[in-house]
Amino acid sequence: MNAQKVFYVTTPIYYVNASPHIGHAYTTIVGDVMSRFYRMSGYDVFFMTGTDEHGDKIAEAARKNNETPKSFTDRISAQFRNLWPQLAVTNDYFIRTTDENHVRTVQYILQKVYDSGDIYFGEYGGHYCVGCERFYTETELVDGKCPDHQTEPEFRKESNYFFKMSKYQQWLIGYIHDNPDFIRPERYRNEVLAFLQQPLEDLCISRPKTRLTWGIEIPWNKEYVTYVWFDALINYVTGIGYPDGKDFGKYWAASEHLIAKDIVKPHGIYWPTMLKSAGIGPYKNLNVHGYWNVDASKMSKSLGNVVRPLDLKDKYGLDAFRYFLLRDMVFGLDSSFSEEALVQRINSDLANDLGNLVSRVVAMDVKYFKGKVPAPKAADEADRKITEAAAKTLGEVEQFFRELTFHKVLISIWEFINVANKYIVENEPWTLAKDPAKSGRLETVIYNLMESLRLTAYFVYPFMPDTARKILDQIGLADVKEFRFDDIRSWGGIKPGAAVTRGEALFPRVEYKKEEEAPSKKFEMLPEIAWDDFGKIDLRVAKVMEAEAVPKSAKLMKLKIDCGEVRTIVAGILQDYKPEEMVGRSIVVVVNLKPTKLMGVESRGMLLATDAEKGGLALVGFDKEPVPGGKVR
Repeated sequence: MNAQKVFYVTTPIYYVNASPHIGHAYTTIVGDVMSRFYRMSGYDVFFMTGTDEHGDKIAEAARKNNETPKSFTDRISAQFRNLWPQLAVTNDYFIRTTDENHVRTVQYILQKVYDSGDIYFGEYGGHYCVGCERFYTETELVDGKCPDHQTEPEFRKESNYFFKMSKYQQWLIGYIHDNPDFIRPERYRNEVLAFLQQPLEDLCISRPKTRLTWGIEIPWNKEYVTYVWFDALINYVTGIGYPDGKDFGKYWAASEHLIAKDIVKPHGIYWPTMLKSAGIGPYKNLNVHGYWNVDASKMSKSLGNVVRPLDLKDKYGLDAFRYFLLRDMVFGLDSSFSEEALVQRINSDLANDLGNLVSRVVAMDVKYFKGKVPAPKAADEADRKITEAAAKTLGEVEQFFRELTFHKVLISIWEFINVANKYIVENEPWTLAKDPAKSGRLETVIYNLMESLRLTAYFVYPFMPDTARKILDQIGLADVKEFRFDDIRSWGGIKPGAAVTRGEALFPRVEYKKEEEAPSKKFEMLPEIAWDDFGKIDLRVAKVMEAEAVPKSAKLMKLKIDCGEVRTIVAGILQDYKPEEMVGRSIVVVVNLKPTKLMGVESRGMLLATDAEKGGLALVGFDKEPVPGGKVR
């Protein structure tokens, strides 16, 4: 097959220290939407996802669960593997870094890079973040802490193997400048170039077995295992058969990586230099998206704001969920998730616009032509408007897909849907049906509307495959086996006489109602910590002096407190407590947290609460009146 008609897309392999959330779902659904688009465009597509299963965090999580690392990773990896079919994800391969073929590939590349002289043994002392599983330089730390985990890294000094990453710094800078689309959107290309303005340190790529055994052995020294990032990134070539598999030769030059912005550095710096050293050509594009935030904060288990994809899919329907994710995030920027916004999209875009169009057109055909597609007569100017709109939409869909502006794809499709709805209003089929002399015009109008439904089904298919099938089923095209853009490049693909059948409403309107979650009855303990670590937490009594709702937030309340000094905190308690109920109340506050901004308000502390027996939150309190500022012991 012509190399220009090949498309290879990967998601990051997801770390198995937590269950899948909406962020994982978004990246994987983007990969699926892209795969469906390129299949429709006639490409040979290979789509891969999987799980990352080695390293310190996994070994520690397994110990805390009284499991072996293998049984632990088997269990969590299965959650990801089982989720994707439920979200209509059509990946061709699911890779695990514990797979034997991946272990062989990692060791093959390690040996190749070692033999080339790009790996050496040395001693290193540095600031190591267990959460990130990597060393940080002084300049990378923020106030002496890991920028992602806000924890002080451990200072570790040990002998390890190092990859001569610095050797390839100037090559990488030149390659990025010569290939401006290598990392996109542009903001992330600039981020990588900014980092490369500083001298690039060599990369520590091993861990001694004296402190970590859960990893892939270094092939020339069995006393060491491979650093998790040097292991994980190689999955992208393992999955297509590197070094000798025919799929590697077919797909690698067309490789497109999808990642979130928190892992730009490993993918934008470590991975290209590793490939260069191993004699493998660079990937085609690194495509970087932002975070899904909830209440203006990145999703986090510790904050309790993780959104689970199956909860939403089961509640509102899979296609509505997929549509919302691609419509409400501008690829590359952060986006805010709210269930209320999802419901608004369902009722406005899906029920009112698309669902109503399909229902009206099918109903009119059944009423006026007994469920058969009529034959069109001569076209007039109004008809040319709708055919031109269809051609415009097809062109924009293809352009915007290649630019990764998925929200623009959907905006363009909805502009066509609105043209079709306007065509109904302007031509008034109900009026034409009353005049026998205008029967030919009625046939033309209904035919054009049926053809509009056919094109709409093709347009929405990458995003909402089940909805596309339901539309075709209703307009007599249930036998369509594959969606191809070539089938909608000209107007008139639906044949007169096709049987039309009314179906159920595609998207019934839904009502948004917050459901209170029942408190968990299962006791799950977080990893144990040392007394010294617990001693770093400063818990104080605080008396609430003032309280008010944070504007434009359904959950957040701004509290002015006296905790020995007067300060402001922001808490997500608005749905459980009224501001006036909080004034005068004594609460427990963590006072030595680094300040953060929530909805534009700086918060200097966090109050303590737990699940209430009948749902909602219950504040931690006292049976006697405490002293404001008193230390909680």
